[in-house]
Amino acid sequence: MAKKQSQKINVDPNRLWIWGIHACRAALANPKRRCFRLLITESTAKVLGVDQENLSCKIDILDSPSLSRFLPEGAVHQGIAMEVAPLAESSLANLRHIDIGILIVLDQVTDPHNVGAIIRTAKALGALGIIMTERNAPPLSGVLAKAASGALELLPIWKVTNLARTLDELKKDGFWTVGLDERAPKFLSKADLPPKLALLMGAEGEGLRRLTQEKCDFIAKLPTDPNFSTLNVSIATALALYELVREG
Repeated sequence: MAKKQSQKINVDPNRLWIWGIHACRAALANPKRRCFRLLITESTAKVLGVDQENLSCKIDILDSPSLSRFLPEGAVHQGIAMEVAPLAESSLANLRHIDIGILIVLDQVTDPHNVGAIIRTAKALGALGIIMTERNAPPLSGVLAKAASGALELLPIWKVTNLARTLDELKKDGFWTVGLDERAPKFLSKADLPPKLALLMGAEGEGLRRLTQEKCDFIAKLPTDPNFSTLNVSIATALALYELVREG
């Protein structure tokens, strides 16, 4: 028996799919997010109070299996999905006038679940925003949006083509850079860090790239067991950010 094919998934970079109750509810509440189409089950529409009169985008009421056919296989949509435009990116230059705060920089962290979790934590703990590379980073949609649980709509995110050059620009704007490395001689909690800081996190396994490490003003580590020091990058980011916020 032939495998059932999904509906055509839009590959237009100006149109993205996001799904899940928290992600879609936040997108609907975000005046900066343009929505082209909302797919929703009748039960979810009742729970969320979705009404065509209150929305500018087209609404299709579908059953759950029909909705699933518009999305990648395995997408846990919770009865709602949206076709949206990417969010407009603000200028990094806006950060130069800030005197205190923590910016998170991800060096080729590719897993959308991890990046989504980092965005969620960053918003909860008051980070200024997140910088990612254009290449070797997940799209700001779908799985990532669901993992971020609505925070994607609320936290500034920048994608840059040259991370090393961006770090140089951040330093000119008053940021100091601290990278996490399990081999560092000093614990993050013991480092004397300035109030305007960029926290650099590398990919699991590989960590920060050599050139990225060279751009760090400080290298520090978390107090993990030396015989089992590896942490999931989203957990490591959460612990490091909490430590910096707590110390601040």
